[in-house]
Amino acid sequence: MAQSAAAATSPAAGATPQSTAQPPTPPSQDPPEPNADNGADNSNVPRIRVGINEVNVVFTVTDKHGKRVTDLKQADFQVVDDSKPAVEIRSFHAETNLPLQVGLLIDASNSVRDRFKFEQESAIEFLNQTIRRGYDQAMVVGFDATPEITQDFTDNTEALGHGVRELRPGGGTALYDALYYACRERLLKKSQPGPTRRAIILLSDGEDNLSHVTREEAIEMAQRAETIVYTISTNVSGTKGAGDKVLERIADATGGRAFFPFQIRDVTNAFTEIQDELRSQYDVSYKPADFKADGHFRTIEIVASDRKNYRVRARRGYYAPVAQ
Repeated sequence: MAQSAAAATSPAAGATPQSTAQPPTPPSQDPPEPNADNGADNSNVPRIRVGINEVNVVFTVTDKHGKRVTDLKQADFQVVDDSKPAVEIRSFHAETNLPLQVGLLIDASNSVRDRFKFEQESAIEFLNQTIRRGYDQAMVVGFDATPEITQDFTDNTEALGHGVRELRPGGGTALYDALYYACRERLLKKSQPGPTRRAIILLSDGEDNLSHVTREEAIEMAQRAETIVYTISTNVSGTKGAGDKVLERIADATGGRAFFPFQIRDVTNAFTEIQDELRSQYDVSYKPADFKADGHFRTIEIVASDRKNYRVRARRGYYAPVAQ
């Protein structure tokens, strides 16, 4: 049964969902500067999972042809935190088997009606191939004017497929609200019993005409949730539009990747690429230099020693915890 965003946060388990979701309404409507307090009410938002002066980052490496590289060692990289080299690397792994927490966000507005059914079937196939029973979990969120949970976190791929098929196109588009909601109200509040990889796959044309939050506020929330966002464009015009640039910005800022499948069959290929990438990434934990628990945004750059031949893709930064 579909669950509205408002119902999803209700304390009464099994209660009847509310009629419509209430989108997030931070007072600031201007894109925030990365190091600035943007005025949004984030007082109850958990910060990035940082240990005692320890930061964890998942990243992907490709060669100059775009092929993933999975056999590099710690010595092949340098970690730069807030423009200063990390003082210590605590751990480094080529991670292929971490449990996944995946949010599938599907634009169900009128603007994506043309290939909606095919995209639904491609998404279901992705979930069937990716989610392992007893190990990974995923949720399905559709959005037009408001986000709607049609299946909350589960490892049951049959239930997830049903959640995808429940979606029906219609209405305006509040993309930023949906991403903000999925990260703040679901992923940030989802327990992590151990090391876990979080990702959102966002299917949309990138157009937004109804959100209460800005693009940058939605990106900030994804960064706080330590979530990589992969975007798949539903634009069928054959040329990149303004919405595609939005999707590129979201993916780039979170360490994900933007896909532009101009032909229907390419949608399945995009899902396959994402599935493969989630199983072939690196994981590093490090101690930053001059770390301060002040709540400010700190930049991350992971640099390959062989910059000419390797490209590293990781989230651009994180929000430090606030000292208690």
